[in-house]
Order: sequence, then C-alpha cells, then structure tokens
Amino acid sequence: MSDIGATLREARMRARIDISEIEAQTKIRAKYLRALENEEWDLLPGTTFVKSFLRTYAQALGLDGRAIVEEYRVQFEAPELDHQPPSASARRGARLTEGAPSRGYVILGSAIGILIVLLIVGLLSGGGGGGHPRAAHSDLSRAEAAARHRRQRAARDRAALALGPAPVALSLEPSAPVYVCLIGDGGRKVIPGVILQAGEHRGPYHARRFEVDLGNNAVTLYVNGAAVAVPPSSTAIGYSITKTERRALAPGRQPTCA
Repeated sequence: MSDIGATLREARMRARIDISEIEAQTKIRAKYLRALENEEWDLLPGTTFVKSFLRTYAQALGLDGRAIVEEYRVQFEAPELDHQPPSASARRGARLTEGAPSRGYVILGSAIGILIVLLIVGLLSGGGGGGHPRAAHSDLSRAEAAARHRRQRAARDRAALALGPAPVALSLEPSAPVYVCLIGDGGRKVIPGVILQAGEHRGPYHARRFEVDLGNNAVTLYVNGAAVAVPPSSTAIGYSITKTERRALAPGRQPTCA
C-alpha cells in the first residue's frame, strides 16, 4: 500500500509547518500540495509535474526527494507499452476481419511465419560472437540489482522517518559573502558548498541533526527561530546542531561538500 502522501503529511505536521508556508517556499500552489498529500495524482497537470512537485515538496520538508520520486515510479508508473490502446488502424483491421475467419487464419499464419524467420535470423546473427546471451543476462542482473537497491534505499528512508520527528529548523542569513557547506540527516547535502551573498536568506531546513562548515562568521544562524551569532575566527567554523545543543567541531571533524 502506498504511503507517499502520508509520509509528506506526517513530516509537515511534525515540523509544524502550514501548507501556506510550503506554498510560499516552493511556489507550488496549495491545491497541488494537498493533492500530493492525498495522492490524488489525477488533479495534477501530468506525471512530469507530479515527480517535480514531489521532489521539491520532499526537499522543503528535509526528506530525500529522489527516494520519494523513486517510490512514486515503482508504485504508480507502469510500462507504457503494456497499456497503450490499440491504434485506429488496428481497430479498423479487427472490424474488417470480423465474419471472415479464413482470412484471419491466413494473416495469423503469415505473422507466425514472419516471427519464426526473424527468430532464426536473430539466432544466426547472434551465434557468431557467442557472447550476446550472456551480455543480455548480465544487463538483466544489473537492472534487478539497481531496482533492489532503490527499494532498499526507499525502505531506509521510511525507517529513518519513523524514528521520530525532525525538531530542528535551521535558517541562514549572510551579512557578507560566506562559504557554506550544510549537511542534514543521512549525509544529505542541504547546501552543497557554495558561497552565499549578503541578504541571500536560506531555509528553513528541517532535520534531526545538522553539521555546518562556514568560511567566516558573516552569517547569522536561526535555530528553531532563535538567532545565533557566529563568533569571529581565523579558520573555518564548524558546528553540530541538534534540538538540545550547538557544539563546535574541531577542524578535522568539520563536514565537507567536495
């Protein structure tokens, strides 16, 4: 049973964020956000928009957007070829053959003959190298391993969400250019090592634990809404931030986004 919408809703409620706040942050209309939480996919403009909105919404809540999108693909995206309606020409052909079984048998026999010929040609063309069947099997094994890895990763993300709420809300507001590397739960790069400019407000981001590396002290951190000034330092500044503490990190323990 799908729990994508429930995961989004529970993460938002745990962080005590209103739909209107997410709408302002992501620029996604509130009615689409509610449709995502209710898994009313037919209310959204299309599959491409569904996946884009899911990724943006999940990241705004501090979740793994790629895992959420992959879960949607696994559960709701079916191979297109299996569900294509018959073409107009096929429908016309079916009507023409009704009432003329002898002609249908002829067509069927011809089709079977063509398939047999193609099969023989394929076997002959692939038999010289001797490696094609093994290569096909190898490709299938890799595809199965990749799918299994995606399912395991999605399961780990759901298990991490079940551990408890994400109580830390972190925002950053630079007063001058400052390098920022911000790491969230599971090693996720929230701010992947970029230079923020003065007035370039970032956040709020939500996680159980953050680790941050700052190039200088020209930035104010807002932890659960409370302003935290960064003291001057001649070297890079690193912090570990949770709900209960803000702990300085030694130079060798600071996070990296390289």
